[in-house]
Amino acid sequence: MTPSRHDIEAAAARIAPHIRRTPVMRMGGGDLGLGMDLILKLELLQATGSFKPRGAFNRMLSATLPAAGVATASGGNHGAAVAYAARALGVKAEVFCPTATPAAKTDRIEGYGAVLHRIGAAYDEARIASEARAAETGALIVHAYDQPEVLAGQGTVGRELSQDAPEATHVLVATGGGGLIGGIAAWYAGTGTQVISVEPEGCPTLATALKEGRPVPCPVGGLASDSLGARQVGALMFEVARHHVAEAVLVTDEAIRETQRRIWQALRLIAEPGGAAAMAALVSGAWVPPAGARVAVVVCGSNADPAKVV
Repeated sequence: MTPSRHDIEAAAARIAPHIRRTPVMRMGGGDLGLGMDLILKLELLQATGSFKPRGAFNRMLSATLPAAGVATASGGNHGAAVAYAARALGVKAEVFCPTATPAAKTDRIEGYGAVLHRIGAAYDEARIASEARAAETGALIVHAYDQPEVLAGQGTVGRELSQDAPEATHVLVATGGGGLIGGIAAWYAGTGTQVISVEPEGCPTLATALKEGRPVPCPVGGLASDSLGARQVGALMFEVARHHVAEAVLVTDEAIRETQRRIWQALRLIAEPGGAAAMAALVSGAWVPPAGARVAVVVCGSNADPAKVV
């Protein structure tokens, strides 16, 4: 079931006591070296450093939480969000991450009190392990992107953006498994505002799915694979994307690095590679806005080693 506007409104009310309403910043044409004005949704300032608590809280607050708590798999940001939400709600959490997940993310997971398991080279291996553990213990699975409650929670980013920047005609969103863009596209469906997907060339999950007409396994690699490295997009978000995502573009790792640098220089904010990916479409020219467009970009994560950005 894909989320409706009603579902997203309900999610916003449910999670409001637990998440931050992140700011919108309007940047002048020269601020980021783009020659155009830009609207930034600074979701990298969300609790835990990414948008992920929205979906995690909505999933957990929509369910009866078992004594065994919750279990999840994550490249890092979702795991930190689940750990954070579990601590806030007083339940146990087990988080399964690939062995390559950066310390900037695993340290947060453990810091919020979750039990961390490092398993496998890619997200899918961690996901299989988390599902086996949940079957064994009775824990509630909090999927990183392919659950209705998670999509509705992430859709609250679009709700806030539409309220704070109603003039936006196009919204650029980074895509991994697709929870964020699925929720945002569901919110903007039928409004006339176009949602554009941006993915690294090394993780072309939605671009490939749209070309093939269905989610299919894709390669996982590159600079942003820890946050955007799902092997294929979720089935729920694909039903939203095929109708309500206007375009899917790919960007290089070099463009992502350059965008991280520009965000630091202009805003003194650290954006992780996945958090910078959406803006990289503008920096690289992979997506060129039409004349008269008012473009908004979701900057969605900050969990990176500052020494690798600054």
